[in-house]
Amino acid sequence: MSKLKTKSSAKKRFRFTASGKIKKGQAGKRHGMIKRSNEQIRELRGTSTLSNSETQRIKRWMPYA
Repeated sequence: MSKLKTKSSAKKRFRFTASGKIKKGQAGKRHGMIKRSNEQIRELRGTSTLSNSETQRIKRWMPYA
């Protein structure tokens, strides 16, 4: 049986937690910070976790993670 390939885009963007959830970087902080409020910029710090439906889709892309 041949091995499954991991999606290269997925392995660069997502990390698994110990409980099996998937962490992702926050979107919306690349540019245009002047027009965003300070509160919004603070909330976009760090990482967030994916929803259950998106988690199932990403796990198909990363079979060995």
